[in-house]
Amino acid sequence: MVRFIARRLVFLVIVVIVTTMLTFALEHASGIDPARLMAGAHATPAHIAELRREFGLDRPLPVQYILYLNGLLHGNFGQSLHTQRDIALDLRQYLPATLELVVAAMVTAVVGGVTLGTFGAVYRNGPVDALARLIALSGLTVPVFWLGLLGQWLFYDTLGWLPSGGQLDIGATPPSTVTGFMLIDSLLAGQLDLFVSACWHLLLPMLVLSFPVLASITRMTRTSLIDVLRLDYVRTARAKGLSRRVVVVRHALRNAMLSTLTTIGLQFGALLGGTILVEIVFSWPGIGLYLEQSIVAADYNPVLAVTVVIAAFYVLVNLFVDLSYLVADPRIRTN
Repeated sequence: MVRFIARRLVFLVIVVIVTTMLTFALEHASGIDPARLMAGAHATPAHIAELRREFGLDRPLPVQYILYLNGLLHGNFGQSLHTQRDIALDLRQYLPATLELVVAAMVTAVVGGVTLGTFGAVYRNGPVDALARLIALSGLTVPVFWLGLLGQWLFYDTLGWLPSGGQLDIGATPPSTVTGFMLIDSLLAGQLDLFVSACWHLLLPMLVLSFPVLASITRMTRTSLIDVLRLDYVRTARAKGLSRRVVVVRHALRNAMLSTLTTIGLQFGALLGGTILVEIVFSWPGIGLYLEQSIVAADYNPVLAVTVVIAAFYVLVNLFVDLSYLVADPRIRTN
């Protein structure tokens, strides 16, 4: 177990290094000069050269990369050109909103996908199964940004049920920052009106972000459970007189969840990628919106920082999924 976790942590370091190397090279291959953009259209060559020296942009590319890695090892992501702040402070401000959205979307996708896939497999070729297959097909084909725009048009413009974006109503005063998470901070401050408003604003982006992942989990759960329900030990359990619920939940679903766990780990990367588009559509103040502003400003360091954070979260979640196999299948513990 310890050796397995150690190998995965080494893999995490390798993924971060390779990710930063590729992102660093691609960004500098664009030919955009961030110092010139930051200085403005009427800046003098001397002022632009001074900014290059200040931010280390006048040094050779390999030297810039080595200096960046050295800072990364010490928890220093560098300084943002367009916010003029340490990127670590920016991430501390924007990351909680993204985590709040991603966790809510993942919980929704897992609970909804496993439930819908299970009912689709148990009541195969029935109305619930037809709904499960429809969601699985549409979730894998509909772009998440288009789904977000459609949701805004339907639930905000047409029906007026949900807000169009943001974390709180316009003019509302955010609670005092304790954890950075809007839902938790509003509860800690005892402001239930802000908590309700935050939940209401979270609902539509959460549903949009979770839909593609829910579709994949539904499809995998349904397919795996149908295969498991055909096995001999399931027939034996039924022959013993066990109820359908016991056979499905305690015997079949536990084995079928191994494939679903793999899908959950793989889809987490898609969830992190999708949150960038969802945050832009819904003006959600997370790292996706921060990344979009940095790309427009040709600000390399924040793009690198967000890429490293996403890659690290992706590997850590897959490590957690691998460890969950030990709970789902005790036979793995003896290997």
